Amino acid sequence: MDPAPSAREQLRALAATSSTALGPRVPPPGAAVPRAAAVLMLFGVLDARASDHVAQDAAVSRDLDVLLLERATTLRAHPGQVAFPGGRLDPGDAGPVAAALREAEEETGLDPSGVDVLGALPAVPLEHSGHLVTPVLGWWRHPSPVRVVDVAESAAVFRAPVADLLDPRNRGVTVFERDGLVWRGPAFEVHGHLVWGFTAMLLDALFDGLGWTEPWDLGARTRRIALPI
Repeated sequence: MDPAPSAREQLRALAATSSTALGPRVPPPGAAVPRAAAVLMLFGVLDARASDHVAQDAAVSRDLDVLLLERATTLRAHPGQVAFPGGRLDPGDAGPVAAALREAEEETGLDPSGVDVLGALPAVPLEHSGHLVTPVLGWWRHPSPVRVVDVAESAAVFRAPVADLLDPRNRGVTVFERDGLVWRGPAFEVHGHLVWGFTAMLLDALFDGLGWTEPWDLGARTRRIALPI
């Protein structure tokens, strides 16, 4: 019997074969002309802190992590939210991959030379902000120290064990209301952080696409997690 493919191999295969964007558009409608942006979804064995949860998928080891940051509460856009490193494409960027790596270096101090780019997924439209965001999948071949580079931009930079994110006990839903519209979305609680909104949507869809998602019981699927005030 062949061994299960590694997490790195599964991520690379998804990037090579995926033809649809991760998840639905995020309401409400906004700008007609989208602005190009990119985020880096960086996986690997990033530190020595392993998850206590044993994931059901053989590809997800207890020490597999993903890099996240918490935005500063003083920012006008999405203050205090957990996000992937990333941002808009600058005129000097060669494309979404270059933009994602540049932004990750600027926001977390990582060394891009240690990152293997596994591929880019189809861009996801964010109708409210008018962005078209390309998720770039990366694997940290040679991890480098990360930190908050600019306190005006980020409050924390941290590595989240993927198995903890997959643990149904750490999952739930958030409810967001704007301009009379209601949006229910996935949420993850990990190490004192609440991951919700666009970042949680990407993670949720990625885990589904990889076949990593663990069965939820009814309580987890209906458990409403309050948004930070």
